[in-house]
Amino acid sequence: MWGRVDGLRVLELGTPGEMHRRLTELTLTGKKRATAGLLELDYHAEDEPLERVGERLALVDDSGAKAAELEVVDVQVVPFGEVTWEFAQAEGEGFRSVEHWREVHRRFWASEGYEVDDSSQVVCVHYRVAPYSA
Repeated sequence: MWGRVDGLRVLELGTPGEMHRRLTELTLTGKKRATAGLLELDYHAEDEPLERVGERLALVDDSGAKAAELEVVDVQVVPFGEVTWEFAQAEGEGFRSVEHWREVHRRFWASEGYEVDDSSQVVCVHYRVAPYSA
C-alpha cells in the first residue's frame, strides 16, 4: 500500500538517494511531467488502484516530506512495447529515443527484480504541479 500525506496518495519518483532527488527536481521545475509504473509491480502487488484524472498526489522529497501536490491529467495502460516517444519525452529525463527509454526502464525494473517484455503492462501517468490550495 502506498503511503499517504495530508490525505493524498504519495508519489515517490525513482529509488531513494540521487535518483529520487533528481527526478523530484525535474518535476518541480516542470521538465518532468510524466512517470511510468508497472501494473503488476506498482499497483497489483501494492493493492493500489490506478490514479484517476483530477486526482491529487503528494510528491515527496528524499526525506519523505511533501514537496508539492501534483494533479493527474492523463492515465493510460499500454504494453511496454507500445510506449510512445511523446510519453518518453514527457518523462523529462533526457531520453534520446523511445528505444533508449525502453533500455533504461528495462534495466531499472530488472534492478528492482522484475523482468519486463514488450507485453508487460505499463501505467503511463501524466501530471502537472498543482497550484497551491489551502
